Amino acid sequence: MNVSTPPQQARKKERFPEIKTRPDRPLRFNKVIGIAIALIAVGLLWALAARAVNKPFLPHPLAAFTSLIRLGKTGVLEKHLSASLHRLCWALITGFFPAALLGFAAGRSKRLNAVISPFVYIMHPLPKVAFLPLIMLFLGLGNASKIFLLAFTIFSQVLLAVRDAAGRVSENCVTAVRSMGAHRAAIFIHVILPASLPDLCTALRVCLGTAIAVLFLAETFAAETGLGYLIVDAWTRVAYADMFAGILAMSMLGLVLFALVDLLERLLCPWET
Repeated sequence: MNVSTPPQQARKKERFPEIKTRPDRPLRFNKVIGIAIALIAVGLLWALAARAVNKPFLPHPLAAFTSLIRLGKTGVLEKHLSASLHRLCWALITGFFPAALLGFAAGRSKRLNAVISPFVYIMHPLPKVAFLPLIMLFLGLGNASKIFLLAFTIFSQVLLAVRDAAGRVSENCVTAVRSMGAHRAAIFIHVILPASLPDLCTALRVCLGTAIAVLFLAETFAAETGLGYLIVDAWTRVAYADMFAGILAMSMLGLVLFALVDLLERLLCPWET
């Protein structure tokens, strides 16, 4: 007897129809929402604190943002922001890249690591800002001393992070790639560098936060431009709205730089995101 029965998979599909679900929100969108909520919460807390304290040295957030817009329209903010960015960019160029190269070399060479490790352990815990007077005596009161201090701070943190990241790369992976005929450059490009990139981006985030803090301190000494100078100058003039405008500008600078590092990590390390 021939009985035509539908296949088992067809019966399952009829019994349990496919349910179309809405795709999850991208992680980037959730992160933006989280940052926006955090900014709103900080603004509300700031407004409540300003109302509770009711003192001129803690203005309302609207007064600070109004001052920030005014400084932007008059060109004062652009002048000081460009000076701070100039110092920070040169410090990253002269501090980050040499430290990364030396860190990769030390992480893969036990001999080189044995040579530089004592210097790293001595210099890394020292507060770099304590050397600012000495640096100014050698390099003068201009941009060179400030850039050197920032680069010195960045160099120490990046060197330590990259050296440890390169040293953690599995020797089995290196041996497997070498057995296929890869030379040192190919091993570095295809094994060591990709494995170390997430830690390298993390080191960049950490050193940027520290560098912005050191930048503020450096710009309060013998400077006429920079966001740090803008903040301290407004403080001495008892212009508290301008002072908080400078603080907002420096905070926005840090936020933008952190966002750029996140974008860079998303492009260079797609497997991490």
